[in-house]
Amino acid sequence: MDEIETYEIAVLPEHKGKRLDKVLADALPDFSRNRLKSLIIDGGAVVEGRTIADPSHRVKPGKTVILSVPHAEELDLVPQDIPLTIAYEDEHLIVVDKPAGMVVHPAPGNEDGTLVNAILHHCGDSLLGIGGVKRPGIVHRIDKDTSGLIVIAKDDQTHTALSAKFKAKDMERRYQAVVWGLPNPTSGRIEGNIGRHPVHRKLMAVVKAAQGKHAVTHYKTLEAFGTGAALVECQLETGRTHQIRVHMTHIGHPLMGDPVYGRSSKTRRGGISTAAQDYLSTFNRQALHAKILGFDHPISGEKLSFESDLPNDIKDLMISLRHSS
Repeated sequence: MDEIETYEIAVLPEHKGKRLDKVLADALPDFSRNRLKSLIIDGGAVVEGRTIADPSHRVKPGKTVILSVPHAEELDLVPQDIPLTIAYEDEHLIVVDKPAGMVVHPAPGNEDGTLVNAILHHCGDSLLGIGGVKRPGIVHRIDKDTSGLIVIAKDDQTHTALSAKFKAKDMERRYQAVVWGLPNPTSGRIEGNIGRHPVHRKLMAVVKAAQGKHAVTHYKTLEAFGTGAALVECQLETGRTHQIRVHMTHIGHPLMGDPVYGRSSKTRRGGISTAAQDYLSTFNRQALHAKILGFDHPISGEKLSFESDLPNDIKDLMISLRHSS
Protein backbone atom coordinates (compact mmCIF):
# COMPACT_ATOMS: atom_id res chain seq x y z
CA MET A 1 0.00 0.00 0.00
CA ASP A 2 1.38 3.42 -0.98
CA GLU A 3 2.31 5.85 1.77
CA ILE A 4 0.16 8.97 1.94
CA GLU A 5 1.29 12.49 2.81
CA THR A 6 -1.43 14.90 3.94
CA TYR A 7 -1.57 18.69 3.74
CA GLU A 8 -3.97 20.88 5.70
CA ILE A 9 -4.80 24.15 3.95
CA ALA A 10 -6.84 26.97 5.48
CA VAL A 11 -9.08 28.84 3.03
CA LEU A 12 -8.27 32.53 3.55
CA PRO A 13 -10.46 35.60 2.94
CA GLU A 14 -8.53 36.40 -0.27
CA HIS A 15 -9.57 32.97 -1.60
CA LYS A 16 -13.24 33.95 -1.67
CA GLY A 17 -14.81 32.80 -4.93
CA LYS A 18 -11.70 30.97 -6.11
CA ARG A 19 -11.62 27.46 -7.49
CA LEU A 20 -10.40 24.65 -5.26
CA ASP A 21 -7.43 23.86 -7.52
CA LYS A 22 -6.40 27.54 -7.52
CA VAL A 23 -6.55 27.73 -3.71
CA LEU A 24 -4.37 24.62 -3.46
CA ALA A 25 -1.96 25.96 -6.09
CA ASP A 26 -1.51 29.17 -4.09
CA ALA A 27 -0.86 27.23 -0.89
CA LEU A 28 1.31 24.49 -2.41
CA PRO A 29 3.64 26.13 -4.96
CA ASP A 30 5.77 22.99 -5.36
CA PHE A 31 2.84 21.18 -7.03
CA SER A 32 1.86 21.87 -10.63
CA ARG A 33 -1.74 22.90 -11.33
CA ASN A 34 -2.31 19.76 -13.40
CA ARG A 35 -0.99 17.56 -10.59
CA LEU A 36 -3.39 19.20 -8.13
CA LYS A 37 -6.32 18.79 -10.53
CA SER A 38 -5.54 15.08 -10.86
CA LEU A 39 -5.35 14.66 -7.09
CA ILE A 40 -8.73 16.37 -6.67
CA ILE A 41 -10.38 14.30 -9.41
CA ASP A 42 -8.97 11.14 -7.81
CA GLY A 43 -10.73 12.03 -4.55
CA GLY A 44 -7.73 13.38 -2.68
CA ALA A 45 -9.35 16.63 -1.47
CA VAL A 46 -11.67 16.72 1.54
CA VAL A 47 -13.42 19.92 2.64
CA GLU A 48 -14.97 19.81 6.11
CA GLY A 49 -15.38 16.03 5.92
CA ARG A 50 -16.77 16.00 2.37
CA THR A 51 -14.76 14.71 -0.59
CA ILE A 52 -14.70 17.25 -3.42
CA ALA A 53 -13.75 15.75 -6.79
CA ASP A 54 -14.39 18.87 -8.87
CA PRO A 55 -11.34 21.14 -9.33
CA SER A 56 -13.62 24.10 -10.19
CA HIS A 57 -15.53 23.86 -6.88
CA ARG A 58 -15.64 27.27 -5.19
CA VAL A 59 -14.43 27.13 -1.60
CA LYS A 60 -15.51 29.45 1.19
CA PRO A 61 -13.14 31.34 3.50
CA GLY A 62 -12.87 29.78 6.93
CA LYS A 63 -13.05 26.23 5.62
CA THR A 64 -10.18 23.74 5.81
CA VAL A 65 -9.03 21.53 2.94
CA ILE A 66 -7.26 18.24 3.63
CA LEU A 67 -5.27 17.06 0.61
CA SER A 68 -3.94 13.50 0.51
CA VAL A 69 -0.95 12.90 -1.77
CA PRO A 70 0.29 9.35 -2.43
CA HIS A 71 4.06 9.05 -2.51
CA ALA A 72 5.39 8.44 -5.99
CA GLU A 73 6.38 4.90 -6.87
CA GLU A 74 10.04 4.27 -6.13
CA LEU A 75 12.39 4.09 -9.07
CA ASP A 76 14.92 1.30 -9.37
CA LEU A 77 18.33 2.95 -9.20
CA VAL A 78 20.82 1.26 -11.49
CA PRO A 79 24.59 1.93 -11.24
CA GLN A 80 25.96 3.03 -14.62
CA ASP A 81 29.55 3.43 -15.76
CA ILE A 82 29.36 7.07 -16.79
CA PRO A 83 32.59 9.13 -16.82
CA LEU A 84 32.78 11.73 -14.05
CA THR A 85 35.00 14.78 -13.61
CA ILE A 86 35.87 14.67 -9.91
CA ALA A 87 37.15 17.86 -8.28
CA TYR A 88 37.63 16.29 -4.83
CA GLU A 89 36.91 13.04 -3.03
CA ASP A 90 37.53 11.54 0.39
CA GLU A 91 35.82 8.89 2.51
CA HIS A 92 32.98 11.26 3.44
CA LEU A 93 32.09 13.25 0.33
CA ILE A 94 32.72 13.80 -3.34
CA VAL A 95 32.64 17.02 -5.38
CA VAL A 96 31.77 16.53 -9.05
CA ASP A 97 32.05 18.96 -11.96
CA LYS A 98 28.75 18.12 -13.69
CA PRO A 99 28.48 18.63 -17.45
CA ALA A 100 25.51 20.39 -19.01
CA GLY A 101 22.86 17.93 -20.16
CA MET A 102 23.15 15.57 -17.18
CA VAL A 103 20.17 15.27 -14.83
CA VAL A 104 21.14 15.04 -11.15
CA HIS A 105 18.79 12.25 -10.06
CA PRO A 106 16.36 9.84 -11.75
CA ALA A 107 12.73 10.83 -12.20
CA PRO A 108 9.94 9.74 -14.55
CA GLY A 109 11.23 10.42 -18.04
CA ASN A 110 14.86 10.41 -16.86
CA GLU A 111 15.28 6.98 -15.29
CA ASP A 112 18.95 6.55 -16.17
CA GLY A 113 22.02 8.39 -17.38
CA THR A 114 21.88 10.68 -14.34
CA LEU A 115 24.52 11.82 -11.89
CA VAL A 116 23.07 9.47 -9.27
CA ASN A 117 23.46 6.50 -11.63
CA ALA A 118 27.09 7.47 -12.20
CA ILE A 119 27.80 8.03 -8.50
CA LEU A 120 26.28 4.67 -7.55
CA HIS A 121 28.68 2.98 -9.97
CA HIS A 122 31.61 5.01 -8.67
CA CYS A 123 30.89 4.50 -4.96
CA GLY A 124 29.16 1.13 -4.96
CA ASP A 125 26.19 0.02 -2.87
CA SER A 126 27.48 1.90 0.19
CA LEU A 127 25.73 5.03 -1.10
CA LEU A 128 22.26 3.47 -1.27
CA GLY A 129 19.92 5.00 1.29
CA ILE A 130 22.21 7.92 2.19
CA GLY A 131 19.83 10.88 2.42
CA GLY A 132 16.90 8.84 1.11
CA VAL A 133 16.38 6.06 -1.39
CA LYS A 134 15.31 8.32 -4.27
CA ARG A 135 18.33 10.63 -4.25
CA PRO A 136 21.16 8.83 -2.48
CA GLY A 137 23.86 11.20 -1.32
CA ILE A 138 22.36 14.25 -2.99
CA VAL A 139 22.54 17.38 -0.84
CA HIS A 140 21.65 20.03 -3.43
CA ARG A 141 20.80 20.13 -7.11
CA ILE A 142 21.67 22.09 -10.20
CA ASP A 143 19.51 22.07 -13.30
CA LYS A 144 20.05 19.55 -16.08
CA ASP A 145 21.42 22.16 -18.49
CA THR A 146 23.47 24.01 -15.88
CA SER A 147 27.09 22.89 -15.65
CA GLY A 148 29.44 23.00 -12.69
CA LEU A 149 30.17 21.94 -9.13
CA ILE A 150 27.95 19.81 -6.91
CA VAL A 151 28.76 18.00 -3.64
CA ILE A 152 27.50 14.51 -2.77
CA ALA A 153 27.63 12.94 0.69
CA LYS A 154 28.94 9.39 1.11
CA ASP A 155 27.54 8.73 4.60
CA ASP A 156 24.54 9.81 6.68
CA GLN A 157 26.54 11.95 9.11
CA THR A 158 28.03 13.96 6.27
CA HIS A 159 24.67 14.24 4.50
CA THR A 160 23.00 15.59 7.63
CA ALA A 161 25.82 18.06 8.28
CA LEU A 162 25.98 19.34 4.70
CA SER A 163 22.19 19.69 4.54
CA ALA A 164 22.33 21.77 7.72
CA LYS A 165 25.01 24.00 6.18
CA PHE A 166 22.83 24.65 3.15
CA LYS A 167 19.85 25.44 5.35
CA ALA A 168 21.96 27.79 7.50
CA LYS A 169 23.35 29.47 4.34
CA ASP A 170 26.82 28.40 5.44
CA MET A 171 28.00 27.48 1.93
CA GLU A 172 29.68 29.60 -0.71
CA ARG A 173 27.97 29.13 -4.07
CA ARG A 174 28.98 31.40 -6.94
CA TYR A 175 27.73 31.00 -10.48
CA GLN A 176 28.66 32.75 -13.70
CA ALA A 177 26.04 33.51 -16.30
CA VAL A 178 25.85 35.29 -19.64
CA VAL A 179 22.76 37.49 -19.67
CA TRP A 180 20.97 39.67 -22.18
CA GLY A 181 21.67 43.37 -21.78
CA LEU A 182 23.88 45.25 -19.34
CA PRO A 183 22.52 45.28 -15.77
CA ASN A 184 22.00 48.74 -14.30
CA PRO A 185 23.18 49.01 -11.62
CA THR A 186 26.04 46.71 -12.54
CA SER A 187 25.83 44.97 -9.16
CA GLY A 188 23.09 44.50 -6.63
CA ARG A 189 20.88 42.32 -4.46
CA ILE A 190 17.74 40.67 -5.78
CA GLU A 191 15.20 39.67 -3.15
CA GLY A 192 11.87 38.17 -4.16
CA ASN A 193 9.89 35.10 -3.16
CA ILE A 194 9.92 32.34 -5.77
CA GLY A 195 6.93 30.10 -6.43
CA ARG A 196 4.89 28.64 -9.26
CA HIS A 197 3.97 31.08 -12.01
CA PRO A 198 0.31 32.07 -11.49
CA VAL A 199 -0.60 31.17 -15.09
CA HIS A 200 2.13 28.91 -16.46
CA ARG A 201 2.27 26.35 -13.67
CA LYS A 202 5.35 24.54 -14.98
CA LEU A 203 7.39 27.73 -14.60
CA MET A 204 8.69 29.48 -11.51
CA ALA A 205 8.34 33.22 -10.96
CA VAL A 206 8.80 35.98 -8.42
CA VAL A 207 5.50 35.96 -6.51
CA LYS A 208 3.79 37.89 -3.72
CA ALA A 209 5.47 37.96 -0.32
CA ALA A 210 2.77 35.73 1.17
CA GLN A 211 3.44 33.06 -1.45
CA GLY A 212 6.42 31.02 -2.56
CA LYS A 213 9.73 30.77 -0.75
CA HIS A 214 12.10 33.54 0.31
CA ALA A 215 14.98 33.93 -2.16
CA VAL A 216 18.01 36.23 -2.34
CA THR A 217 20.60 36.49 -5.13
CA HIS A 218 23.60 38.84 -5.19
CA TYR A 219 24.98 39.72 -8.62
CA LYS A 220 27.83 41.72 -10.10
CA THR A 221 28.87 42.35 -13.67
CA LEU A 222 32.25 40.88 -14.58
CA GLU A 223 32.39 41.84 -18.27
CA ALA A 224 30.18 43.88 -20.57
CA PHE A 225 29.77 42.93 -24.23
CA GLY A 226 28.71 46.39 -25.40
CA THR A 227 25.15 46.93 -24.24
CA GLY A 228 23.82 43.71 -25.74
CA ALA A 229 25.06 41.19 -23.16
CA ALA A 230 27.14 40.76 -20.03
CA LEU A 231 28.94 38.13 -17.98
CA VAL A 232 27.67 38.28 -14.40
CA GLU A 233 28.58 36.49 -11.20
CA CYS A 234 25.63 35.40 -9.09
CA GLN A 235 26.05 34.42 -5.46
CA LEU A 236 23.23 32.46 -3.90
CA GLU A 237 22.07 33.30 -0.41
CA THR A 238 19.21 30.81 -0.78
CA GLY A 239 18.77 27.90 -3.17
CA ARG A 240 15.33 27.86 -4.79
CA THR A 241 14.29 26.11 -7.97
CA HIS A 242 15.61 28.03 -11.01
CA GLN A 243 16.56 30.89 -8.66
CA ILE A 244 19.21 32.64 -10.76
CA ARG A 245 17.23 32.19 -13.97
CA VAL A 246 14.06 33.59 -12.37
CA HIS A 247 15.73 36.47 -10.52
CA MET A 248 17.79 37.68 -13.49
CA THR A 249 14.69 37.51 -15.70
CA HIS A 250 12.79 39.44 -13.03
CA ILE A 251 15.23 42.39 -13.31
CA GLY A 252 15.07 42.31 -17.10
CA HIS A 253 18.22 40.32 -17.90
CA PRO A 254 17.33 36.71 -18.74
CA LEU A 255 20.11 34.22 -19.35
CA MET A 256 21.23 33.71 -22.92
CA GLY A 257 20.11 30.39 -24.34
CA ASP A 258 17.48 29.85 -21.65
CA PRO A 259 14.68 27.96 -23.46
CA VAL A 260 12.17 28.64 -20.67
CA TYR A 261 12.76 32.06 -19.16
CA GLY A 262 14.64 33.65 -22.05
CA ARG A 263 12.16 33.13 -24.87
CA SER A 264 11.00 36.76 -24.93
CA SER A 265 14.62 37.93 -25.31
CA LYS A 266 14.69 37.12 -29.04
CA THR A 267 13.69 40.72 -29.70
CA ARG A 268 17.04 41.84 -28.23
CA ARG A 269 19.16 40.17 -30.89
CA GLY A 270 19.89 43.53 -32.52
CA GLY A 271 22.29 44.30 -29.67
CA ILE A 272 24.76 41.60 -30.71
CA SER A 273 26.64 40.82 -33.92
CA THR A 274 25.38 38.51 -36.64
CA ALA A 275 28.20 36.08 -35.75
CA ALA A 276 27.05 36.03 -32.13
CA GLN A 277 23.45 35.52 -33.25
CA ASP A 278 24.56 32.61 -35.43
CA TYR A 279 26.48 31.02 -32.56
CA LEU A 280 23.60 31.55 -30.17
CA SER A 281 21.24 29.73 -32.54
CA THR A 282 23.30 26.58 -31.87
CA PHE A 283 23.63 27.20 -28.12
CA ASN A 284 21.02 24.87 -26.69
CA ARG A 285 21.05 25.61 -22.97
CA GLN A 286 21.01 28.43 -20.44
CA ALA A 287 24.46 30.03 -20.17
CA LEU A 288 24.89 29.21 -16.49
CA HIS A 289 27.82 27.55 -14.70
CA ALA A 290 28.26 26.66 -11.01
CA LYS A 291 31.81 27.99 -10.79
CA ILE A 292 32.74 28.17 -7.09
CA LEU A 293 31.70 25.92 -4.21
CA GLY A 294 33.11 26.43 -0.73
CA PHE A 295 32.34 25.02 2.72
CA ASP A 296 33.93 23.75 5.90
CA HIS A 297 34.41 19.99 5.78
CA PRO A 298 31.60 18.58 7.94
CA ILE A 299 33.88 16.04 9.64
CA SER A 300 37.40 17.52 9.73
CA GLY A 301 36.42 21.19 9.81
CA GLU A 302 38.94 21.96 7.05
CA LYS A 303 38.01 24.89 4.82
CA LEU A 304 37.40 23.62 1.31
CA SER A 305 36.98 25.72 -1.82
CA PHE A 306 36.68 24.52 -5.39
CA GLU A 307 36.60 26.39 -8.68
CA SER A 308 35.56 25.07 -12.07
CA ASP A 309 36.60 26.55 -15.40
CA LEU A 310 33.87 27.79 -17.67
CA PRO A 311 33.04 25.07 -20.21
CA ASN A 312 34.01 25.56 -23.83
CA ASP A 313 30.50 26.31 -25.07
CA ILE A 314 30.18 29.34 -22.76
CA LYS A 315 33.75 30.45 -23.57
CA ASP A 316 32.93 30.30 -27.29
CA LEU A 317 29.72 32.25 -26.70
CA MET A 318 31.73 34.97 -24.94
CA ILE A 319 34.28 35.10 -27.78
CA SER A 320 31.48 35.66 -30.29
CA LEU A 321 30.00 38.39 -28.08
CA ARG A 322 33.33 40.21 -27.71
CA HIS A 323 33.30 40.68 -31.46
CA SER A 324 29.98 42.50 -31.00
CA SER A 325 31.33 45.08 -28.57
